[in-house]
Amino acid sequence: MKNNVKRLFNRFSSIQRTMMISFSLVILLAMLIFMIIAFNHTRSVAFANSIELTTSITSKVNDNIDSYFINMENIATIVTEGGELSRYLFTETERMDIQSLYRGRLVDQFATIMDTHHDIANIAVIADNDRMVVNYGDESFSAFVDIRSQYWYQATRFSQEGQLITPTHVQNVIPSSYEWVITLSRALVNPNTGQREGVFFIDLNFSSISALCSNQLHNRGYIFILDNHGDIVYHPKQQLLFGGLIHEDVEKIMAIEASYAIIESGRDSIIYTKSVSDITGWSVIGVNFASDLLLDSHQTQLVYGVVSLVLFVLVIIVSAFISREITRPIRDLKDAMVFVEHGEFHKANIEVVANNELGSLTQSFNTMTKEIDHLMKANVSEQKEKRRQELRALQAQINPHFLYNTLDSIIWMSEAGRNDDVVEMTSSLARLFRQIISNEQEEISIREEIEYLKDYLNIQQMRYKDKMVYHIEIMPEIHEERIVKFSLQPLVENAIYHGLKYKENRGELRIKGYLAEDKVHLEIQDNGRGMDAETLLHIFDEKQSGVGINNIQKRLKLYYGADYGIYYESQWNQGTVAHVILPRRAEDETKL
Repeated sequence: MKNNVKRLFNRFSSIQRTMMISFSLVILLAMLIFMIIAFNHTRSVAFANSIELTTSITSKVNDNIDSYFINMENIATIVTEGGELSRYLFTETERMDIQSLYRGRLVDQFATIMDTHHDIANIAVIADNDRMVVNYGDESFSAFVDIRSQYWYQATRFSQEGQLITPTHVQNVIPSSYEWVITLSRALVNPNTGQREGVFFIDLNFSSISALCSNQLHNRGYIFILDNHGDIVYHPKQQLLFGGLIHEDVEKIMAIEASYAIIESGRDSIIYTKSVSDITGWSVIGVNFASDLLLDSHQTQLVYGVVSLVLFVLVIIVSAFISREITRPIRDLKDAMVFVEHGEFHKANIEVVANNELGSLTQSFNTMTKEIDHLMKANVSEQKEKRRQELRALQAQINPHFLYNTLDSIIWMSEAGRNDDVVEMTSSLARLFRQIISNEQEEISIREEIEYLKDYLNIQQMRYKDKMVYHIEIMPEIHEERIVKFSLQPLVENAIYHGLKYKENRGELRIKGYLAEDKVHLEIQDNGRGMDAETLLHIFDEKQSGVGINNIQKRLKLYYGADYGIYYESQWNQGTVAHVILPRRAEDETKL
């Protein structure tokens, strides 16, 4: 097991990724355990809270219904115990104007009640003497329905209480109505006889009761009302219930003694909460389905899941940040090693930001790189000094060679009696050597090198008079490019002595300078006798070319590298071209 874990973590390409994934896995495991506990707790809490909420809602609905019917009973009491109703129904008088007056007052009272209580569908009164008032006084009872035969009328007239609140029913005694209503009726006693001789009733809109019971429960949940006999007073699906399309297990519901009960129904469980009114005796029943409660729980769990996912993403981000900060010294060491591999020790210094094992390792690394850099610089300094001594040795070989040839020319001109030329050549030679001696730099500009070369060519032109002509064509953009001092003179000398010297007519020497492929190109071209292939193949052999050309080639290669230096092109009897390739540096130095 331990080896398997090691192999697993060794597969990751970096310590940072290993740490990040490790942190994430540990936190993911903790979050999964938390979510399992939270889901189970949420399910039980949601179930308990839903039952508590439904119980509270049914109790509130019950209180609202009680308050509503107390208000309606107060209206009924005001009407039935007021003098206008009794005077109109039970006063015996033959004067029609008095009877009309009493009736008009009662109609005004009914109209006021109807106008101020839109939840009242009908308000009416009827006595055994057939005196009646219906709503606004301009309506009457249906001729096709005997109101005195209605069950609620009979129950009101002959019950002990003399008052009744009916379940919902269709009111058919008033032709303009035919609405689902709940009827509150009260028996009327004739004060003259002391007997019940009439009934007053108020029809309450079904929508009014529906509004009181409209407190929304979970999803499919609803509220309905049973009277004390188990008859349904109100049900939101009244028509479906009367049509037999749905069914309520009234017997089990009436048998509930606690505030709630769970009754199995097919594949689902139904939670009934019950609140009994002390005023009406009705039972307000709240109905919830267990699957709906669990659906709410699932929604809560879904929220938990989404929040957990967001938190996990944040954990990954934070883990990536923390692991990156922890492993930053290691990455800095890795990056610094790249500089060390390329010999850039001055860039390999790392800031020590931690006072721990990584900090100690970083400090040791800095000490090591500083020491290596010191040793490398010392070694480079020694190598530069060695190269400088080699260049001086090569230069020492060139100067006597050039001096010997020049002095030989002066001797030759002196023997020929050309004293003026001897003076001029000697002056040019002195000026040339003064320039060489006065400039101790190993590398000079091409412009300066051409100036040296012009002095040399003046000396040679005086020597050969009309046998040689030269042209110098140097592009201005390479004037400030750098070249190892005194590199072109031996090449020009070689072109004169081995090329132009043997021409019968006047020879031509052309010196060019230009840029090509981002390199500096210099050409020394002559139209002398040229070289055959064998000579060209061994042009840099010291025995073949003498000290001069081989010396210059070594100097250029030593100073600029293997990609630079001299190469020749030549054909027999057609001339020779010496190419000098140098790196371009002036533009880079300008950018810097």
